[in-house]
Parts: sequence; C-alpha cells; structure tokens
Amino acid sequence: MARKRRLTGEPALHAAYNKTDHAPLLEAWGVSLSDDILRLALTHRSFANENDNLPNNERLEFLGDAVLGVSVAEQLYKQYPHNTESDISKMRASVVNMYALASVARELGLGQYILLGRGEQRTDGADKDSILADTVEAILGAIYLEQGFEVARATILRIFASRIDAAEVKGRTMDWKTTLTEELAGRRIQVEPTFTITVEGPEHDQTFHAVLNLTGLLQSTGTGKTKREAEHKAAAAAVKLLRDGGES
Repeated sequence: MARKRRLTGEPALHAAYNKTDHAPLLEAWGVSLSDDILRLALTHRSFANENDNLPNNERLEFLGDAVLGVSVAEQLYKQYPHNTESDISKMRASVVNMYALASVARELGLGQYILLGRGEQRTDGADKDSILADTVEAILGAIYLEQGFEVARATILRIFASRIDAAEVKGRTMDWKTTLTEELAGRRIQVEPTFTITVEGPEHDQTFHAVLNLTGLLQSTGTGKTKREAEHKAAAAAVKLLRDGGES
C-alpha cells in the first residue's frame, strides 16, 4: 500500500487551519475577521518556512505593534494627565512589553490556535512568550486592516483595560528587570533573559551572585545580599551594555 503523501504549501495551511473552530477565539477578542486574514495572523514563520515559504504573520505583527503602541500611549496620556513623559513611557512599557502581551495571549487562549512548524511544536512553541506576544500583535494588525483603527483601538482598550489601570503603580515601581524588558521591546529583540543564581557564605550572612544571559547577545552579572538585589544589578548591567553598544 502506498504511503500517504504529506501535504505541504497552501493545502497544508488550509488543512491545519481548518482543524480548529476559531469562533471561540474571535469571541474572546470580541471581533469578526475573515478566514483569510485570521489564517495569516496565526501563521508563524516556522510553519510557513516548512511549507514552501508561505506568507507568515510578521508583516501583520509589525502593523499591530504600531497600532498597539499609539493606542496605549494615547490612553495613558489622557488617563494620567499629571504624569511626566518619562513616567508615561515606563507605564506604556509595563502594558505592551513581551511578557504582558504573552499574558494577554494566555488569558485569551491564543496558543492553541497558532500554526507552528514541527520543531516549534516539539519545543512547546505555543506557550513561548515571544511567539504569543508576536501573534497578539499580528491579530491586532489584522483587526486594523479589516475593521479600521477605531475598532482596533477599542479592542485594545478593552483587552488591556486592567493593565492600563494598573500602569501608574507599575510605572512608579519600575525596576531594572522591567527596564531591561522595555529596552529589549524597544529594540524588537525577542530574547528572554534567564538568570542563574549561586549563593556563598553562612546562612546568616549570604551573598547572592546572579548571571543574566541573553542568549547570543550578552551576559551580565550582579551581586547582592538578596536574590532580588543580585538579579536587579545584573539587569542594570545588561541595560548599560545594550545602551553602550552591546546591541544596536
């Protein structure tokens, strides 16, 4: 008996997309989208590359990032009239950074709908912060194209409402780990910081050493009397390296 041939290209894309009922996803977002643009918004480059280099969602992601940024910035500007530009910038970062977007994606159950290549499927790509965040932006780009800016902005303000309301507190308590997240987001660097912690000294007088890794980019260190202090110092060192030319 002949072995069944694996689909590729457009047939593979349509088959993978049609396996799932997308009505719950659109209901969670509170919007309607055509299958054509939703399918594109959900197509990660790993799936596209494995299937004859199909179009992927990166262009929509670029568009959605812009719509998200201006929508949140405008709302923060209006909602917090007495905050400085510096404050608002930090507040915006607390709302739209990769980790915040990934959290939104998980709340909306987005991961299960993303079309991924086999490699990303094997490494749980549907729950990676970077992939989730990028797909949120791609869907926002799709909403903007099909429904216009006002609908896209209303969708953003509804979905991000609690984060915008909490932004002032987060902005006041920004730390170096958050600043690093903002720096990476601003440079569109999709590398997640990882910390390795070691401890030395007696229990009553411990010293913590943190090594922060941005894989393929840089490594920094920090030392403190608590794990938190060590991590923050390592994050501060990483921000300095980036701003001094560690990454342009």
